[in-house]
Amino acid sequence: MKNIKFTHPLINFELPPEVDEILSLAPSVVVPESIEDLRTLALCDANEQGWHHVAYDVPGMGSVVEAKVCRVSNGIAANYLDPYMRRRDPDCMVIGDERKTDKPTYEGRYGKSFDPLREETFAWLAEQPLAVFPFSAGLPGKGMDAIVVAPANAGFFALGLALLQGMIEPKAVPAGFSPKAVIYVAPPFRHTHFEGKQVVVHNRLDGMHELFSYNLYPGPSAKKGIYGVLLNLGEQENWITMHCSTVEVVTPYDSRVVISHEGASGGGKSELLEQVHRQVDGSLLLGKNVVTGVTRSISLPQACDLNPVTDDMALCHPSLDRGTGKLGLVDAEDAWFLRVNHIDRYGIDPNLESLTIHPTEDLLFLNIKAQPEGTALIWEHIEDEPGSPCPNPRVIVPRKAIPNILNEPVEVDIRSFGVRCPPCTQDQPSYGIMGMFHVLPPALAWLWRLVAPRGHANPSIVDTGGMSSEGVGSYWPFATGRRVDQANLILQQIVDTPEVNYILVPNQHVGAWEVSFMPQWITREYLARRNGAKFSEGQVNPSRCPLLGWNPESIMVESRQIGTRFFNVETQPEVGVAAYDKGAEILYDFFRKELANFDSPDLLPLGQKIIACCLGGGSAQDYDELLGNGTLRKK
Repeated sequence: MKNIKFTHPLINFELPPEVDEILSLAPSVVVPESIEDLRTLALCDANEQGWHHVAYDVPGMGSVVEAKVCRVSNGIAANYLDPYMRRRDPDCMVIGDERKTDKPTYEGRYGKSFDPLREETFAWLAEQPLAVFPFSAGLPGKGMDAIVVAPANAGFFALGLALLQGMIEPKAVPAGFSPKAVIYVAPPFRHTHFEGKQVVVHNRLDGMHELFSYNLYPGPSAKKGIYGVLLNLGEQENWITMHCSTVEVVTPYDSRVVISHEGASGGGKSELLEQVHRQVDGSLLLGKNVVTGVTRSISLPQACDLNPVTDDMALCHPSLDRGTGKLGLVDAEDAWFLRVNHIDRYGIDPNLESLTIHPTEDLLFLNIKAQPEGTALIWEHIEDEPGSPCPNPRVIVPRKAIPNILNEPVEVDIRSFGVRCPPCTQDQPSYGIMGMFHVLPPALAWLWRLVAPRGHANPSIVDTGGMSSEGVGSYWPFATGRRVDQANLILQQIVDTPEVNYILVPNQHVGAWEVSFMPQWITREYLARRNGAKFSEGQVNPSRCPLLGWNPESIMVESRQIGTRFFNVETQPEVGVAAYDKGAEILYDFFRKELANFDSPDLLPLGQKIIACCLGGGSAQDYDELLGNGTLRKK
């Protein structure tokens, strides 16, 4: 493409040459001046019934409607006609350049260079009415200047991006703003080039990160695509954007503990920020036995207060290190992409329900039943087919709308890792052998972040079942480089923060007990009440499976005891030692398979020793001696 200069009274910064030409040739260009302008754009040609159809002419298919959008009393609601588009495809990322990567490349997957499609994409965009606006990926000064170029009729997508990443209004563009990342949105290409599949191409050039979004679900592009941009930047500058939620927990006695919770999609990140779910009588349903049908409930008169910090992406920039040995982080996003599949009726989460029904500003709903001028209710999920609700209903909530949110950087006391577990019984042994929580030595905590199990019945992505890995850091699906480089960054981060404690927390099942996210909520309440202090050698025992570190025999929460069956799963009569040991072997097989990806001379020597310890069947104490040797207090 030729370098053609584009001028617009609302663009007062230098555009990349390709963007210059696209905008110069486009029949019209909208530069929104506010989020409200994007809300208007999302409904730009709504019909008499109040529906805006996001449609494109596709050769051989005619006009294809990708999504229907309407205004509701509490915001904008968008729904995809194709059920496949309602959650992220974990294989959507490909790399269009020739730089170092362990990810599938465009040439490797499709047998040809990405360059012709890049030019074809530019040519298509140049024929469309467009919308363009600047934003900052990450935080100003700790991220990257960026812009988006999208079809104007995909205003709901642009709105989602602006909410998530923080649109910069024309009057607020800082001096020296210079885009080093561009998102190009070209939805019909998924039909013309990719057999209907979600595809996002990262093209890393000198001084520029191009991201081509060939679909309109914001998960792979507006959210996780920008995550990839930040991971690439951090790889160059030696810092990490963690995949975690973070909360400051304030006990009834006013002690405060900061917990971050990492894990694959569906691993409990959003749930960390939710108040514990109660039954009608106010009690907590600890679990239901899947074999006997017996239920166990406990009472908890007063729960801790929660001050949210991050929901999914935490920027761990070196400038946040205060020299205390703890991990400094701050939210990398301007809004939260909340999954609400577990809210299937009124009253499950009164705080979130109230916030979304009567928001301080209009929200964006995805995969939620909606009618023009009605009210979008987060427990009313659209159906993928009759009787089968979409497992990935979402709402984008701006940070400023979240009650009690902390905007300043925090220091993390406890890092938790979540795993979705299937039931484990004598008849069907599985890796669901984790107790309510386990204490991990730092070296073992690093290994869990390397293997990052995607877990059982993941609701957020298209999955084929079974035990698979989300990849290093649980953010690997969004990274563009090499596994070993991210593994080294995570290990160095753990080494540099010796005052952080580590735990492992399952959800969905503890052995034969169906528990939802109760282990996470109970553990949060329990650890906050003991001020997050280290456990002593007398308070925990080595878990039967060494990959699980240590666990207590039982705990007391506000004088309510939770007994050994929820911590030593092998003691459950429906499980027993034999089924437990089969589950442990499933875990070991999984670790061996995934750790083989890090057999590289570029892995730090300490990392090589930790992996060798695992492959040799090392104990929790062995891991502790490699890195830490002080996880537990002496008796």
